Amino acid sequence: MVGFVVGSSFSVRRVAGARCNVSGRRYAQAEASVDTEKATQLENLQKLTVIVEDTGDFETIRKHKPVDATTNPSLIYSAASMDQYNALVATAINYARKSAGTREEQLVVARDKLSTLFGAEITKIVPGYVSTEVDARLSFDTEASVAKAYELLRMYEEAGVGKDRILIKLASTWEGLKACEILEKDGVSCNMTLIFSLAQAAVAAEFGATLVSPFVGRILDWNKKEYGVESYAPEEDPGVVSVKNIFNYYKCYEYKTIVMGASFRNMDQILQLAGCDRLTIAPKFIEQMRNSNDEVVPRLEMPDANLCALQPKLATDEASFRWYMNEDRMATDKLSEGIRGFAKDSRSLDEKLFAML
Repeated sequence: MVGFVVGSSFSVRRVAGARCNVSGRRYAQAEASVDTEKATQLENLQKLTVIVEDTGDFETIRKHKPVDATTNPSLIYSAASMDQYNALVATAINYARKSAGTREEQLVVARDKLSTLFGAEITKIVPGYVSTEVDARLSFDTEASVAKAYELLRMYEEAGVGKDRILIKLASTWEGLKACEILEKDGVSCNMTLIFSLAQAAVAAEFGATLVSPFVGRILDWNKKEYGVESYAPEEDPGVVSVKNIFNYYKCYEYKTIVMGASFRNMDQILQLAGCDRLTIAPKFIEQMRNSNDEVVPRLEMPDANLCALQPKLATDEASFRWYMNEDRMATDKLSEGIRGFAKDSRSLDEKLFAML
């Protein structure tokens, strides 16, 4: 069992069509031995953790049958560039032309409509949540982020999809976290993304976020580059350790926020987090597990009282949050980099759509 490290990365929370009791099921199942002769590695992992697929491709989702699915600007741009989705793109363009005046106004509408069209199709395939991201360029504007969330939900409603099926995805800046607080109080479920520190996760849980997404692989990337380390032992991987810290913190303080590990670089990271509330996994790793019969060992367990006694509850006011982030260079660097990356992908999608208007 790993201890807590203030300022290191982490993530996850309980999500699904309803906020199900994952822990009771998970630990009861963990006591039973896994029949590796009959079950695939993916099936073995699913006995311990809810699997979410990180893709916008419908056929891949149908093949792998995850509970939930996540999307982001990168995935939407990639999917929108595939010939099989030309009809969805055309629908978004036609909708925008009828709904807005200038081409610039039409572009905003087309972008939002396309995201919700993809999300609406995915809700027909998965039984749980679909995450839809608020434009990363709004990450430092609480009011605009809230307004965008409601606009996305309005478009989902037009498509016959209720807000109970959607997770609004927001960057975990202070402004994004405040937007989450406002939305959750109004019954809108949020997925706080780009989590790289315990400080971010603590505020997200305190503000009632439905789910947090700690980015395991990106934390590893930063540490390898910063310290000139070629590799880490799987159990010492900084990204893995950060998720375990968040998981333990949430369980010790009885937060119901779901921890969903994300951004994996290798299978070891995934397997080291077996037992986490949720894991969002790229199609290539899901396919790899479907073709394996290797066993999966539970790695995350409910922390005991002695471990919980070692972790003080973090302050979640704005000044404390900003100080924690100031002191955590990795979290600050990766949060900024992540926002810039998603914004860049949004601009690429904008260029594609603008040319069609």
